Amino acid sequence: MTLNDSGLLPYKVGGLLYTPALNTGISDKIRSGAFPYLTSLALCLEDTVMDEALNAAEKAAAKTVSEISEIEKEKRPLVFIRIRTPEHLLHIHRLLGENERVLTGYILPKFDSANAGEYAQIISDLNKPRAERLYIMPIIESKSVSSVFGRTENLFGIKSVLDGIKEYVLNVRVGGNDFCNLFGLRRKVSQTIYDISVIRDILSDIINVFASEYVVSGAVWEYFGKDRNGEWAEGLKRELELDRLNGFVGKTAIHPSQLPIIFEAMKPSRSDYDDANKILSWGDDQSGVLKSADGSRMNEVKCHKKWAERIMRLAQIYGIKEEIEQPTLFKL
Repeated sequence: MTLNDSGLLPYKVGGLLYTPALNTGISDKIRSGAFPYLTSLALCLEDTVMDEALNAAEKAAAKTVSEISEIEKEKRPLVFIRIRTPEHLLHIHRLLGENERVLTGYILPKFDSANAGEYAQIISDLNKPRAERLYIMPIIESKSVSSVFGRTENLFGIKSVLDGIKEYVLNVRVGGNDFCNLFGLRRKVSQTIYDISVIRDILSDIINVFASEYVVSGAVWEYFGKDRNGEWAEGLKRELELDRLNGFVGKTAIHPSQLPIIFEAMKPSRSDYDDANKILSWGDDQSGVLKSADGSRMNEVKCHKKWAERIMRLAQIYGIKEEIEQPTLFKL
């Protein structure tokens, strides 16, 4: 069974590759297919660009967007620009002009109760004359959320604003490094973001508030390299597994070497796919429970339907991860 609906797009973001907007060679890389696992691209005008270089970075971003507009649509990734403030969003909107149609949307850093309303009004206004929807991906990473005092109130305040413009919210993102910076913390290559208890608690609360209604993406992994079997890659795989277990979908990438690993992690296993397909194709109008295809776990249609829908969407986009069959000692 497949799910053919607009709900697929939030899952297509996958591994979001960040590059400084000053990187003027990225359009050539896209055109040449240099990054076969590239699903989405963020031209960053915020943390990766010094204040003194912002004007040059804005011009470079506009040039890159113009160059991407000349590439066949089916060869383009989803394209986003990370801006700085609501006023900066409007400035970039005017700077891009007609070429803004290339964008899937804008990434909004430090998104919190102080600026959420202004951002919401801007994205609503920008969408009024458009035929194709322009999306936002807010990043939750502010001190008002990191502090245990008032966190719940702030998160629900943010959600209340987003709920009013839900049709324009593609993903909710988290700023793992920004949260770490507030506490002066940094994980090693052998550790995951979930090993830092204070950050784990923040991420848990964000998932609690948003994940039932929005796709929430995982924190950036800051290690990379050429060796796909290196320590950096094993660490990324561990963190991706914990992302998936905790309800995060997709991940920010800061280097192309991370993209194949993130892409592979987006694939559901064959057993998950088979069970999800069975749940969504349920035909028994009396029994609501049945053992899995391999006989190893319980499937309950009322409890596992939402999980099954997520699995099927991921399978449609990324394919299925075939599993090595293990010897069976006995059958249930």
